[in-house]
Amino acid sequence: MLVIVGLPWAPFSLRSPAAVVDISDHGENEMKSMRFLLLLTALAVTFSLAVRAQAQTFTYLGYFNGHDGIEPWSSVIQATDGNFYGTTSQGGANLWGTVFQMTPAGKLSDIYSFCAQPNCADGRYPFSGPILGSDGNFYGVTPAGGSAATDAGTFYKMSIAGEITTLVTFCPELPCLGGVSPNGVIQASNGNFYGTTLYAGKSDWGTLFEISPTGAFKLLYSFCSLLNCTDGGTPKMPPIQAGNGNFYGTTSVGGKQGHGVVYEMTSAGTYNVRYDFCSQPACADGWKANQLVADASGNLYGTTAVGGDYDYGTVFELTPADEYLVLHSFDGTDGRYPNAGLTLGNDGNLYGVTTRGAADFGSIFQITTAGVFTPLYAFCTRCDDDYTSLALFQGTDGLLYGTIQFGGTLGYGSVFSLSNGLNPLVETVPVAGAAGQSVIILGNNLTGSSSVTFNGTAAEFTVVSDTYITAAVPPGATTGTVSVTTPTGVLKSNPAFQVLP
Repeated sequence: MLVIVGLPWAPFSLRSPAAVVDISDHGENEMKSMRFLLLLTALAVTFSLAVRAQAQTFTYLGYFNGHDGIEPWSSVIQATDGNFYGTTSQGGANLWGTVFQMTPAGKLSDIYSFCAQPNCADGRYPFSGPILGSDGNFYGVTPAGGSAATDAGTFYKMSIAGEITTLVTFCPELPCLGGVSPNGVIQASNGNFYGTTLYAGKSDWGTLFEISPTGAFKLLYSFCSLLNCTDGGTPKMPPIQAGNGNFYGTTSVGGKQGHGVVYEMTSAGTYNVRYDFCSQPACADGWKANQLVADASGNLYGTTAVGGDYDYGTVFELTPADEYLVLHSFDGTDGRYPNAGLTLGNDGNLYGVTTRGAADFGSIFQITTAGVFTPLYAFCTRCDDDYTSLALFQGTDGLLYGTIQFGGTLGYGSVFSLSNGLNPLVETVPVAGAAGQSVIILGNNLTGSSSVTFNGTAAEFTVVSDTYITAAVPPGATTGTVSVTTPTGVLKSNPAFQVLP
């Protein structure tokens, strides 16, 4: 395990083009000198503004060796046993990807290797990671495998022990109206799973679907159903569910400008376009948007992979009133091309990654909801260890976790954590429910907990282990923070729990 303690960078907002330094044509020594000067400049700004930033600790936790997988393309999640789980797109016993487990100490092992069944009926190439369901099992998709005739992907259920059940085989026969190549799922407040496919559907531009816990499939929408694809097409990631119960997502193409949209699917099944990307001159608002995240007020936040003032991507906000705000335009020195969504930390700030940076190997950043941007870590401080990363996940210990697709001891990728001074917390599964519904509460050091409240209303609960509690949403509870009183203090949930009528 390698730990790197980084100096704090000073936060800054949008800079003028004159402040941008182009280092692409400089030699290695010049690049190092310029990066050093940039660091000194940032530190000088820090001191002049009397801003104290906390040092970050970046830790390499584990390196993939091929047997446990190759090239993880999504972040990890935390399960009831306190371990972390994710997928690799390749490697494993059958070379078609794995579901892996990582202990808090960084020990990696695979719990399932895909394509273990004839004709890869269990799926292959799991680019998106699993999610933890409200029953404590994993649920996820593969973009390929399933039917030998169509190779269109699967939706699976998996126990922590690695026992897999294929609940849905996409496109079991032609035509593929339900879609091809699913790219992830979420579990909604009603217990059903929602996701999107990249291709096929009625117009061959992808679909939005719903699947019950028992595997009943329902097509909700076929993208590009409107003339000139003004409703958007080819969604790269699944939607999210906001506090109002509606679903929000993005498409990579289509819309009035042809560069994608933010869409809304109401709980009643009505599809609306909320924003057309590249609506501002020179695409200053960005395009090729990634997955969204919502705050408690219903504001949506996201990133675009390109566009903005420098064509390196943006961080944006879309309010419930459809006001679109560019919070930050990447200029190259602070990162380029974010290809994943944002994580809303329990400090109220947003965290994300870029796939390219000043050293061309990506970066981790923090941005406030007011647009104050802070670079936290630049990848390739040791180029044999890291290369680039996608989405982040905040564990209940407060640390940010992520995966690196390439690099490491064998070049197969790795898992890392970043400490930014965030407090420990608890996380509920699901994040919304009605009175009487059972909820899993994940955390650390939960043994001996004496109280669980939902926004101040006491709940009946059972401490199952040191890493999770089960509780029932109490009658009279309202939307807000779930608090757990442990022997060492009170832990609060992120995000807020939505109490449904």
